[in-house]
Amino acid sequence: MMIPFGHALSFAAALFVLGLTCVLLRRQVIMILIGVEIMLNAASLVFVSASAYWQQVDGQVFVILLMAITAAEVAVALAMVVYLWRRKRTLVADEFNGMSG
Repeated sequence: MMIPFGHALSFAAALFVLGLTCVLLRRQVIMILIGVEIMLNAASLVFVSASAYWQQVDGQVFVILLMAITAAEVAVALAMVVYLWRRKRTLVADEFNGMSG
């Protein structure tokens, strides 16, 4: 039994809106990164559900590539969080508005 395509799209849209809300309303860097990850998961859900609906494997292959890119992004983002914590002793995004080297 397959989930209807419209249900998967509406769930992915709700997930994307929740992630976008988290990115726009939170001030903590870690919460912003979690919001971005939720939005990427919503996009992955759309790719997989479309792939199942049209019975093609292209969407599933793209999700595997997206997961690899997401893993690299998480590694870089966590390194950046550790650097920002050591430099400023805070993770509030408003504190990092200076572009000095």
